[in-house]
Amino acid sequence: MDIPLRPAVLRWARERARLDVETLAKRLGTSPARVGSWESDGRIRPKQVEKLARVTHTAIGLLYLPEPPVETLPVPDFRTLGDEEMRTPTPDLLDVIDQARQRQDWFRDYLVGAGEESLDWAGSLRIDMPIGVAAEHVRRAMAVDTELRRSASTWEEALRLQIALIEEHGAMVMRSGIVGNDTHRPLSVDEFRGFALADSYAPLIFINATDTKGAQMFTLAHELMHIWVGASGVSNLDKTYPADGAIERFCNAVAAELLVPADELRAAWRDARTKADPEAALTRRFKVSKIVILRRLRDLDMISRDTFLRQYREQQEFFLQQQEKRAPGGDFYNTQRSRTGDRFARALVESALEGRTPYRDALRLLGMSNVETFHRFARELRFAV
Repeated sequence: MDIPLRPAVLRWARERARLDVETLAKRLGTSPARVGSWESDGRIRPKQVEKLARVTHTAIGLLYLPEPPVETLPVPDFRTLGDEEMRTPTPDLLDVIDQARQRQDWFRDYLVGAGEESLDWAGSLRIDMPIGVAAEHVRRAMAVDTELRRSASTWEEALRLQIALIEEHGAMVMRSGIVGNDTHRPLSVDEFRGFALADSYAPLIFINATDTKGAQMFTLAHELMHIWVGASGVSNLDKTYPADGAIERFCNAVAAELLVPADELRAAWRDARTKADPEAALTRRFKVSKIVILRRLRDLDMISRDTFLRQYREQQEFFLQQQEKRAPGGDFYNTQRSRTGDRFARALVESALEGRTPYRDALRLLGMSNVETFHRFARELRFAV
């Protein structure tokens, strides 16, 4: 028996999940005409309501509301987006932030319970500091320099070295391209590239791993600056430039100077400009994306605005092509360490094995469904099980 729901709410659930009528109909095993009928008169069978909630990742109770709810991010939104519709967060982004906050809460309690002190560097930067001074301060405090990245043989190694260094200083870094461990829910770089959850004990950085490695490096540095400033937020930059706002402009400028120092770039440019592809030579040297190099060259008036925009468009097209070719897979347990962050994973596994954290909580926080997988993961982390 069909039951009447609000057509506007049914339409909201579909649009919130970024699904068109045809795609939703296919996933529900029905026709586009039937979906259109629901969104016109609101008459839908209870079983289809359950399936709709599952496919659109919507809490079923929301579908019975008299009008669409207004959802906002639980942290400040610093995203630069051309499409205003994207201001409404998808279930994917909301769920990723919720899971990250749960992990942060657990880890903060774990650290406080262990008698750990708060991090003196988290929240210590003032946004009125000169950009060069701020970048040098971070570079000296964390040994984050271009030499470390240049010593890496691959982009992935450079990124891992940088992440390991940041985690050594007390921050958690999580890198994933999906919601939890659900490979059917990929994250979109159009919606966000990363976010930071500031905290004096357990600051957390999340990087959208769907992005290129070079772009992830910039996101890592940008979100790290949010932690230094003590400002949580979700970011998605436009041509590597932030939206208006003093905090975002400061974090972006310091991140750029940290990764590609102006003096080093000017010195490297003298040799690079003689190459067939000068920007490509610089991306290999600094281990950042070509877009970041182009942005820095433009900032320093070393290339024209037209050159910047033309090459930026070319890089965007190249990125979309690479996205289509990207093959899924990889070792689950290595990927799991990246998704949860090594520091958090080790603390949680150790706590569970020692009986201080219930297994059900450990499995939930790791996104695992059975103890056997948990024990295998523990062995991968060199714990005796």
